[in-house]
Amino acid sequence: MDNLLNIARLIDHTLLKPYTVEKDIINLCNEAGEYNFFSVCVHPHYIRLAKEALSGTSVKVSTVIGFPLGMTQTHVKIYEAMESVLSGADELDIVINIGSAKAHDWDAAEKEISDIITASPEAIHKIIIETCYLSDDEKRRASLSVMNAGGDFIKTSTGFGPAGATIYDVRLIRDTTGGNIGVKASGGIKSLKDVINFIEAGAARIGTSSGVNIMKEIIGY
Repeated sequence: MDNLLNIARLIDHTLLKPYTVEKDIINLCNEAGEYNFFSVCVHPHYIRLAKEALSGTSVKVSTVIGFPLGMTQTHVKIYEAMESVLSGADELDIVINIGSAKAHDWDAAEKEISDIITASPEAIHKIIIETCYLSDDEKRRASLSVMNAGGDFIKTSTGFGPAGATIYDVRLIRDTTGGNIGVKASGGIKSLKDVINFIEAGAARIGTSSGVNIMKEIIGY
């Protein structure tokens, strides 16, 4: 049971629906505090609210940058990252420029990631490569670009694409990077079985909006 309860510290308790209102964020934060999740992941608009609601807890605040398409101009992403940190974000989930990845312009993709990281050194940086749009070779090249740019995690998905995390992709990323960077599995993870399977595949962080249900599974295990 203790090992299962430790799963809570791998979960980014996520609420990124476009119709989210303040009471939803407060509820999210209360749940995160109750179950001791690692972080909540919210839109930049709600960083300050989440930070205040989590005061006195160990739960971090994560937010998203260039979300969900990754095609915002680099200087806008940089500004968004800097403002998010100033607002209280501890971690940034940054969407890669998917257009650069699909064009195989890896120098541009890597430079953008590096520039954002340089502009927000206080934060942990999780770079979303949106695996559902990439071939296996593109996933490998994107993963290496993230690692070379200094990212802390490679994140599989935004949850807004046509598919989310897969065991295959987590293993591919881990094999490509040799375990030298964290992997965050996100998108479609809804059960304790899913979480265990992704951890066994090599994920070090789990992004899910089903954290409470997963913890209830553990408590009833």
